[in-house]
Amino acid sequence: MGMCVIINVMQAIEFKNVSFGYGDTDSRQEVLKNLTLTIKQGSFVALLGRNGSGKSTCARLINGLLTPNEGTVTVFGMDTRDKKNLFEIRKRAGMVFQNPDNQQIASIVEDDVAFGPENIGVPREEIKKRIDYALKATGTEEFRHSEVARLSGGQKQRVAIAGAIAICPDILILDESTSMLDPKGRKEVIEVVRALNRERGMTVIDITHYMDEAVEADEICIMGDGVILAQGSPSQIFAQRDIIMASGLELPVPARIADALKKEGLPLPDGILTKEELSKSLCELLQKI
Repeated sequence: MGMCVIINVMQAIEFKNVSFGYGDTDSRQEVLKNLTLTIKQGSFVALLGRNGSGKSTCARLINGLLTPNEGTVTVFGMDTRDKKNLFEIRKRAGMVFQNPDNQQIASIVEDDVAFGPENIGVPREEIKKRIDYALKATGTEEFRHSEVARLSGGQKQRVAIAGAIAICPDILILDESTSMLDPKGRKEVIEVVRALNRERGMTVIDITHYMDEAVEADEICIMGDGVILAQGSPSQIFAQRDIIMASGLELPVPARIADALKKEGLPLPDGILTKEELSKSLCELLQKI
């Protein structure tokens, strides 16, 4: 397992009757309304929903960047409203934002990745190990001495993830982290994150509007108007076509192709979500011809 081994002990995150709005009490715009949500340690959860549904607000509440107007958010049992907990919460919940340029601290990759561990007082010898671990985990070792500014979007975002995981968090929050990347860059980033989740037990919360990304999750939560509209496995969620449509979301492309082929009379099974599942089903049909 190597560094940053995470031991499964409890619920990672709990929202209990959380309401949150921006602005003063009189003119407050409610973003979350009496939201209750539990995220288990070691799970990979995709948060979906149209813009303004409250997804990014959830991320900022987990990290203590915002505090609820009502209700509680706890991270490993620590209440985010208690300022004494914030340092520990931010050590345990790393966050990667939409634009990697906004997270860049140093001009050279190695120094950029070192910033987080230095900031939380990790000893120098340990920092070197953390950098090696984070660069290896994200496949960015070859860029160690490169200038961050010269990297591609996908490479920069992987370096941003390396910076987040160098603090050895238990939770990694991706807040639209792949939205500026091309499909190849997105695939690279999600593969890295999936490996951290599977091999190291890191809890992942992926806030995204890419359905092919959501299919990779263990669980999907669809948000709308500040509440959870649906929660379940990818196959359970994408089977609920009415909720997908009402939430302004789409099916993954392989599912849309499968639907179109079924309308033309091809006897494909229900529940196809990935390219692999679609190609396997089509191959099986061809063998029967």
